[in-house]
Amino acid sequence: MTQFTFCTLKYIIKSGDHAMKAVQVVAFGHAAEVVKLNEVPDVGSPGPNEVVVAVEAAPINNSDFMIIAGRYGYLPSPPATLGIEGVGRVVAAGAQVRNLKEGDRTLIPFTVPTWTERVKFTASWQRPLPDNADVRQLSMIAVNPATAYLLLTDFVKIPRGGWVIQNGANSATARAVIAIAKSLELKTVNIVRREEVVDEVKAIGGDVVLVDGPGLAKRVANETGGAPILLALDVVGGTSTLNLMNCLAPKAVLVIYSAMSGQPFSGSALSVIFNEVSVRGFWLGHWGRTATDEALARMYDHLVPMVASGAISAPVLGSYRLEDFSQAIAQAAPFKGKVIFTPG
Repeated sequence: MTQFTFCTLKYIIKSGDHAMKAVQVVAFGHAAEVVKLNEVPDVGSPGPNEVVVAVEAAPINNSDFMIIAGRYGYLPSPPATLGIEGVGRVVAAGAQVRNLKEGDRTLIPFTVPTWTERVKFTASWQRPLPDNADVRQLSMIAVNPATAYLLLTDFVKIPRGGWVIQNGANSATARAVIAIAKSLELKTVNIVRREEVVDEVKAIGGDVVLVDGPGLAKRVANETGGAPILLALDVVGGTSTLNLMNCLAPKAVLVIYSAMSGQPFSGSALSVIFNEVSVRGFWLGHWGRTATDEALARMYDHLVPMVASGAISAPVLGSYRLEDFSQAIAQAAPFKGKVIFTPG
């Protein structure tokens, strides 16, 4: 009997046909009214190419709130388990799985809902994660650092020593942008909305940190010596988008990947027409649908060591059991830091 078969049988004996807990959206609306802790069928034993993973940590993201409210690019049919990323331990592996084994910690694909006790998925690009890393930080790799990596590598080829500008610079994705830009030998101009976070963003490596507002383009030019900026990353929307656009060089690209202000973005027709500035959108969901295993592995090979070393990190406000989902969601709602479910 192979090790894989033994692991699978042991998992079947342990799990049987029991139910497990999952935090689910039962209708779209206000989180306090439509999010429930339900019993759902266990995932069962793995197929030949599948693994069963016990979820160790799964964060709450802004995307989860958008799904709950019914305003996201993809909406499941309620009742549906929430959560778009996480990590866990392999408790059973199919006979043909070679890249993971029982006991390995692994990333859960961002297509698999994670606010539950166990998940099952096809093991393709996944590799074992380091055991000595902070599991809560590892659980946040698949969305924000992945988005940051792709924003920096998929739109513009920036020469070493070149500049990138971004707003919302104290957000989780923006923090990852700062770290990844350094690993790619790029410099960052970081725009924030509050004076009190300037020193915080400088402390995590932001090369230039400025408060958004009038005259931003002139202030940025003074700080960078008038260096051309070919890429802007917009997470805020509203007039902040226009302020970023005014800082860009001809033929630059502005990428919009969220709208935290909730306001329609403002732009400059003159920049688009005469400076040929392009405006693009990015959603990880679109990228993930067509991404190859090789592209996923290459990205995570770059990101995992950075998270394990602490080069990429996000502030964590607290950890909660699934049973305490109401408190977890309430603490996560103001977006002052990350809240993590730890089902185990």
